[in-house]
Amino acid sequence: MRIVFDSKTGNVKRFVKKLDLDCIQVAEGLTVNEPFVLITYSTGFGQAPQSTLKFLENNGHMLQGVVSSGNMNWGELYGKAADRISEMYSVPVLMKFELSGTNKDVERFKQEVNEIVDATIKLDSA
Repeated sequence: MRIVFDSKTGNVKRFVKKLDLDCIQVAEGLTVNEPFVLITYSTGFGQAPQSTLKFLENNGHMLQGVVSSGNMNWGELYGKAADRISEMYSVPVLMKFELSGTNKDVERFKQEVNEIVDATIKLDSA
């Protein structure tokens, strides 16, 4: 499963480095022709970043799940970008993590991605 991420302050990028997986950073014109999980951040008052939304305009049909970093100080707006993207593209919010995440968050992320891969394999073989 391809992992695509968008990072502004470096928190998401630090999280991705802990994954020890092949990940691609959102960049203008990036096209992903395979299923992927998106890791992004919340900005403003719980909005998804414009760079993420622009990327999804051309690639959202391959999106399998979304994850967002955030700061719990924002209360109900914590990681809200994941909720908004989930609604827009009808994909699950796999998890939210604070700032650059913990080792426990890394393990949970890997487990969530593996569950998507396993479900995809079962559908393909049915």
